[in-house]
Amino acid sequence: MYPKMMRSVSALRRALSSSSQCTRCFYSYYSSCMTSPPSSVGCATTPTPAKKTFWMDEDLSLSRRSFRRSFRRSSATSESRSKDETETKKNTIKVTFTEKTGEEITVNAEIGKSLMEAAHDNDVELEGACEGSLACSTCHVVVEDQNVFDKLPEACDDENDMLDLAFGLTETSRLGCQIIAKEEIDGIRVKIPAATRNFAVDGFVPKPH
Repeated sequence: MYPKMMRSVSALRRALSSSSQCTRCFYSYYSSCMTSPPSSVGCATTPTPAKKTFWMDEDLSLSRRSFRRSFRRSSATSESRSKDETETKKNTIKVTFTEKTGEEITVNAEIGKSLMEAAHDNDVELEGACEGSLACSTCHVVVEDQNVFDKLPEACDDENDMLDLAFGLTETSRLGCQIIAKEEIDGIRVKIPAATRNFAVDGFVPKPH
């Protein structure tokens, strides 16, 4: 009786041990399925990373080359634009004309040209009957800033003679044809008088246009 009982107990223990191992195996298999699906029936395997294909590598390489070309082209264009703007700033100055109506017009005057020429180049209504030959006073302007006026070369006798004929003469009056654009007077502001006196000196013959 007792040996039979012992055999039954041993059989029960083996059954319970086998059941526990099956339970652990089941949970292990279930967990592996949740993280990465098995490639085949049975135990879970480590997923293999996807291999890069040739066309993917080629496409990425083309994209990089295209980006580099676009970047270099954009940089070259920006540098060229900046260089052009710098050259323009070096070769011109800002001049503001106050017209008879009170409207202010700011233009870029090329260095070396007169204010009269700058006005005509930019459709500013400043007369110039004698075309800058010091034979009239129609390009008479009034320099608004005394400090800028002091930077101008002194007027010659011929200019002073023409200014004596000008309408609305002031202490800072000059002929536009005799004010030459230069860096020292960058930002100069001049006012165009409300009227002009077109008196040409004897013997003056206008140049043909």
